[in-house]
Amino acid sequence: MAYYGKCIETVIEQLNKFKPEKDIPEQFLEAASTSLQTLSPQKQAFILEVLSGCLEYRKLLAVVVDAFYVRAGWLCRRADYNLFEVICYLATFQLDELGFQLFSDIIRSQPLDKMCKFLGFLFNPLSLCSWIKDEWSLIYETAHVSENWIDPLMRWQPEVQELIKQLEKVMTNQSPLPKTKAKVTEPKEFNLTVPRPRAIPVPEPVPVMTKPKPIPRSTYHPPKEQEQLEMTRRYNRWKAEELLLKVNIEEMRCAVPRSRGTTLVQGSEKKLQLRFMPRILKTPKLTFYKPNNVPVKLNTAAILREGSLYQRQVEKELQRVDKLVDGAGDFSEFLEWQKKMQAKDQEEALAAGECRRLQGKLSREEAILARQLLRQGNKQKADQKKEEEVIEESRELLQRTAEAAKEEQKRRCELIAQHRALETQPMRKGKLVDLTQIPGYGLEGEMSVVELRERLALLKETQQRKEEEKRDQIIQAKRARSQGLQNMVEQISLCRAAMGRSAALRWEQKKAQSAAPGPPSQDQRVLELRRRIEESAAERRKQAASGPISAPRAPRPKPRLLRTPRATSVLSLRNLYGGACASAWRSGRDAGATRK
Repeated sequence: MAYYGKCIETVIEQLNKFKPEKDIPEQFLEAASTSLQTLSPQKQAFILEVLSGCLEYRKLLAVVVDAFYVRAGWLCRRADYNLFEVICYLATFQLDELGFQLFSDIIRSQPLDKMCKFLGFLFNPLSLCSWIKDEWSLIYETAHVSENWIDPLMRWQPEVQELIKQLEKVMTNQSPLPKTKAKVTEPKEFNLTVPRPRAIPVPEPVPVMTKPKPIPRSTYHPPKEQEQLEMTRRYNRWKAEELLLKVNIEEMRCAVPRSRGTTLVQGSEKKLQLRFMPRILKTPKLTFYKPNNVPVKLNTAAILREGSLYQRQVEKELQRVDKLVDGAGDFSEFLEWQKKMQAKDQEEALAAGECRRLQGKLSREEAILARQLLRQGNKQKADQKKEEEVIEESRELLQRTAEAAKEEQKRRCELIAQHRALETQPMRKGKLVDLTQIPGYGLEGEMSVVELRERLALLKETQQRKEEEKRDQIIQAKRARSQGLQNMVEQISLCRAAMGRSAALRWEQKKAQSAAPGPPSQDQRVLELRRRIEESAAERRKQAASGPISAPRAPRPKPRLLRTPRATSVLSLRNLYGGACASAWRSGRDAGATRK
């Protein structure tokens, strides 16, 4: 039995080293075979066979072992998980090959109480024919499961039950260990030593402060660029004042006679020059720098959206060019017809918009009139019921106050009785706590504090390892995504330049069209709505003049929608900027390919 016990321990040690998320079963078995070279060939073959089977049918075995911990083995340690997996594998796959006698020896080499619980759970006929068969059928075919695994386990049912009874008898016949008598503590006298005289303490060294860094000169002195800008600004101001001075002198020369004007103008010119002369030295040469065009920073969504828009436009333009090359006809007649229809649609849209605006204005006038009439009626009703409402509210308020006082008094009496009852009960002041003991409340997954701490530590390590792997994946994905976005931004900048040129052309065309104003609308619906609005406004003013009524609340201003006529057709837009955008996109794509 010791022979099989050591083999099973070796298999459990190897299973504890296996990590499904990192290790590959084939490579793990090769590494395990190299580490077992010191054992005998018989031991090595048995250990490798059991280890490979447990790794191959890991999902199948996990179904039974997990259910065992939940239903019957909630008092067993989690460290025995791989032991139960090995026993389940031997019972399910190797029982016919090993024989019942060898299987019994292997079972007797392990802890008897754990084996009794697990074998009783595994060889339960109700479990085998119900949920175990159903769970295994989700992984493998039902016929294969029932023929190769369930039926052999049912055939070995009598022998296994007899083995369980024998193990229970052995457990009951084992005599308990004799209790060792605790040693009595013998008191001894204290061996006190004479204290030594205290030595004079060594003075602590005076801490030397580190020399602080000197304050940079830039803290108290402005930068050179600011001084240069100030000098440039003052010089430009002086030039402007000098030009204004010359203009004023010319005007004075025209107003003063020539004989006296020369001396007077010269004197005034000198005074003005002294007055407006700046107290700075004139620089020989000044250079004015213009700010560079700083590109607008786009986020990821804007870059992808604009890139896909330009890509669709380029594809449409290329399709149009391919059709023209294949011999498609000209769209000049269609464009003329389309312009006429657009002008007609624009006129109808303007008329419909004017109708909607006038209908809204009419409904507003009618609503104001109805609100005035309703306010007058409500005011009369409120004056009649005002006195009745005040009396009823005061009566209800007094009644609610009295009920609340009664409930508060009742609640206080109950609290006082509970406090007095708690004071009379005896209380235990001390309690011994064993962190390795299981409370035994009968809950699922109940464990001691020590085991809980170990599990939390393992869970924390696993979670930290997963976070590090996920962090590495995120960094790599960000790098790849930023490179793609950078390429797309370069393509978008080229397309944006082409779109700017085409937008300028469209703006010139739109400006030329809007220069010629159209004739006022003469639609019958518009004229009828205007007439109704005037009648409603007159009636509202008449109603307001009849009695002093507070002005209605002003409606919330609605956002104004820009009513633009229909845009030009897709063919006309392609004619304007399709070719330029396609060329810009091709150049950006070629540049990106070359850079890669």
